[in-house]
Amino acid sequence: MVDGLGKPIGFHLTQGQVHDLVEADVLLGGIQADIIIADKAYDADEGVIAPLEQDAKRVVIPPKSNRKSLRTYDRYLYKVRHLIEKFFCRLKQFRAIATCYDKAARHFLAAIHLTATVIWLI
Repeated sequence: MVDGLGKPIGFHLTQGQVHDLVEADVLLGGIQADIIIADKAYDADEGVIAPLEQDAKRVVIPPKSNRKSLRTYDRYLYKVRHLIEKFFCRLKQFRAIATCYDKAARHFLAAIHLTATVIWLI
């Protein structure tokens, strides 16, 4: 997760083959934001959208193309999502992160935290 300025505020490491939606409740459960912007992978009524809307959060997630009932979303606000992509690009500029040198998950997560700290300082 990143904040409105593209600075990292939360991480949750999963296995490579795990879909983003499986662990969405870990990251989005205690979030303190008023507006949640995410990509199409998080387009799930029961798992993501309904709980966030019950917490009075504005959800900006485009609907998947195979959805039966298309939802509306704010296209202009969705353009801000590029900040998370820019953060991943900055993160991958560090060779150890981009190539996953660390085999142990806790070492890799520690490297991500260290890199994120450097990004916060830049």
